[in-house]
Amino acid sequence: MARKIESLSVPGPAGALEALLEEPDHQEPVEACLVCHPHPLFGGTMLNKVVYRMARGLRKSGSVVLRFNFRGTGRSEGVHDNGIGEVEDARAALQFLRDRYPHLPFAIAGFSFGSRVTLKLGYSMQDEPAAPSRLIPVGFPTWKENFDFLGQCHLPKYFVHSTVDEHGPKDVLEGMFQSFAEPKSLTFITAQDHFFAGALEELEAVIAALPR
Repeated sequence: MARKIESLSVPGPAGALEALLEEPDHQEPVEACLVCHPHPLFGGTMLNKVVYRMARGLRKSGSVVLRFNFRGTGRSEGVHDNGIGEVEDARAALQFLRDRYPHLPFAIAGFSFGSRVTLKLGYSMQDEPAAPSRLIPVGFPTWKENFDFLGQCHLPKYFVHSTVDEHGPKDVLEGMFQSFAEPKSLTFITAQDHFFAGALEELEAVIAALPR
């Protein structure tokens, strides 16, 4: 069975969002997962190498994956909104994915800036009748923002992190993690930096093996 790949334009709150939909290679999808990219003002797009590896790992585990560009990135319309409008971009992209695959459980994943968006969106949906089955924050930045709400976020949270991360030092994240609500897990991958240099294959394998 040939893998389905679709380039899309998804309706968003600030205009059309450029997106890429990919189904698993050799099976029918068992989950729908949205993947959010790193900070657009620092070159982050849906084609980022970490995001690509995350998407491939998810597909190997049976997920259909929707990657998209936040407003003002690539061919997506609008302008950057400091992480506020980007949560609503993700919400719109997720709704598109859920409408396309209404019979599947759904998840949200993201790298770096995208991991923050993932957690904020997931938390906002946790009391809805159909909530995300899991959140996958990768390379979570520990600085700048207040994430006390994660002490009240009871969705499954699977953190994946580099042992060397200039935006989220290992000891800082370990300390924060203690206050996050269950269920949760934290997996460290021995890598050279925030972008998992030298360990992208391991990252892909870890993502593929995460529980549902």
